Formats: sequence, C-alpha cells, structure tokens
Amino acid sequence: MYFTIEKKDTSSNARAGILEFPRGIVHTPFFMPVATRGAIRALPLGDIEKLGFEMMLSNTYHLYLKPGLAVLKEAGGLHRFMNFHKPILTDSGGFQVFSLSDLCNISERGVEFRSHLDGSKHFFSPEDVLDIQRIIGSDVMMVLDECSAYPVSEDDSRAAMQRTIRWAEKSFQYYSDNFDRNIQALFAIVQGSVFPEQRRECAESLSAIDFSGFAIGGLSVGEPKELYRDITSLTAPLLPEHKPRYMMGVGSPLEIVYAISEGVDMFDCVMPTRIARNGTLYTSQGRVTIKAAYYEKDFSPVDPECDCYVCTTYTKAYLRHLFKVGEIAALIYNTHHNLAFMKRFMDDIRASICEGTFRETRTKWERVFAGGDE
Repeated sequence: MYFTIEKKDTSSNARAGILEFPRGIVHTPFFMPVATRGAIRALPLGDIEKLGFEMMLSNTYHLYLKPGLAVLKEAGGLHRFMNFHKPILTDSGGFQVFSLSDLCNISERGVEFRSHLDGSKHFFSPEDVLDIQRIIGSDVMMVLDECSAYPVSEDDSRAAMQRTIRWAEKSFQYYSDNFDRNIQALFAIVQGSVFPEQRRECAESLSAIDFSGFAIGGLSVGEPKELYRDITSLTAPLLPEHKPRYMMGVGSPLEIVYAISEGVDMFDCVMPTRIARNGTLYTSQGRVTIKAAYYEKDFSPVDPECDCYVCTTYTKAYLRHLFKVGEIAALIYNTHHNLAFMKRFMDDIRASICEGTFRETRTKWERVFAGGDE
C-alpha cells in the first residue's frame, strides 16, 4: 500500500490523496460502506460498484464465526467469496468482542469470549486476529485493541489504552515477521476515551512504530459531540502526516466534514444504511423522514440534485407508500439512495479540497444539516 497526498487545504488541515493497493486505487478522503458479514444490508454488492465506491469494510469477528475460516479459506478469501475485487478493510473484531459477548476475559495474551450466536468459547490474541485477516485476505488489517465504553473511569480507560499499545507492539512484530506489507497493510488504533493525555500518550507511542496507517478508535460511542470534536482535533495532528488517518465508526456528515478539516482521510459507519432502513434519507437539502404523512402526495424526487437510480425513477410519495406497507423494496431503495448520497458528499468534499474551496463547501454542508444529521 502506498499513500500520496495530492493537495492540502490552506484554511484547515484537510487533504486529498491517493491510496494505492494491488487491487486498485482509492481516492481520499473517502467513506467505506459496511459489509459486516460480507454483505451490505438490503443492497446488492453490484450496486456498490455502480455507485463508484472504491473500498468497503467487513468485520473479522463476524466472518470468523460465520461463515468461518474453513469456508473462507476454501473460497480463496473474502474477495472471491463475495465476488468483490476492490480493496477491503477488516476491523479486528475487538469492538464486537467487548460489546456483544456475555463473557469477556481480558489478559495480556488476548481476550476470551463467548460467541453471541451459540455461546461457544473462543480466544483472540493479537497474533490470532492477523492470522484470521490473512485468511480473509484483507487489504487493510486492523490490530486487536481494547475499546473502552462511554462513560468509563480514567483508570479503566488508561489500563485499556496501555494494553492497546502493548498489543499493537506485538501485532507489528508478528506482522513484520510473517506478512508482506505490499500485499496487506496494517493499521494501529489510538484509544484513550475522552481523556486528552491518554490520547496523546497512545498516539505518540503508536506513531513511533512504522504502521501502514493509523486509526482513531473509541469515538462515536455515546460521548457528547463536543468531546468527539475535541478529541479529534487533539489526536489527528499527532499522527504521522505521511500516513493515512482513519476515523472508525463515524458516518454523520457533519462529523465527517469536521474530521476531514482536522486531517482525517478515511471513514466507515453503518449509520447511513441503518437510518435508511428506518425511513430516514440524506439529501442535499437536509434529512427527509420519508414515512411522514407530509409526503403522501409529494410526487417530487427525494433529492432534485441527486442522479441516483432512486431519485431519477421514483417520487417521495411512492417511496413513502413502499415503506408504510412494509415492502422490502423500500429498504433497498432507501439504502441505495443514502449510499449514493454518501459517495456524492465525499466526492464533493474531495473536489473542494483539490480546487481550494473546502471552507465554502464545509460551510454549505454545515448549513444543510444545521438541524442535525443523526
């Protein structure tokens, strides 16, 4: 993997760049649709390629449990299994281990947990999750980390942050000895909850190691928006400028554009697809709650500025009808549109950085979603 910065914004820390993988080029900043179990919920994978997404995310924990490593190995990896041949990033599964499992015993060796599917016991070490991601065939692998819930005590957060550093060191050594970094990249994850000094310690410790890239984890887990922004503005500049920076689990347009202004390059989140399934659509004019009675006889497109299949084919009234009567098509069309919006939104931001108009573009989107975007 190679990362090149093409353009820097003069009014902020925003930058536009290129990530080069053996499976293709990805233009930054960008958003990754989330195919947690190897699929985008309520949307064919072919739509992802038609919409122009250059990379997507899947999850190590879920793929490890189902379909399992034997199936993935025989299939030749996740790309062949899904028939998706562009780059894929896989989360290490640490967040799911800590959030989904009834049993979770943490030690220096790793974490023992029970499957949320059948209660069976499993164990992940820092080395194990890399071996799993080798079988998956991830283009970007994430280290095993310990993500603290919010709220969390300062002492508990510090213990998790320091363990995250030690696990990252183990992961990098194992990666250096056993992997080809030209084929599979490895990103570290900065933890430390909402405590500035912990974030600084973690970012500085990890930055001293030659990881392929760096992620900011443990945000967008319930903390106030102001704290999210404070930690983002503190952490991003501490990470190596010549490496890609990845904000994990953030899909709010407002928070994405804020993080980009602080120098973040990569994003993922289930929020755009989740709210689509609940009847909420992103548009160039703000949020639309398509199930509202207000749209019963509105025969205009969801977004007059959107050229996606849904906006050029169907009206708000029809989409409301599908949602109200429980048609599966409603989930498909809503999801298609929201991901089309996210692609256009990110393309708009990237273009503005390249053209020197990022400040104006940021102001535009802040005005559009002034009433909230979650």
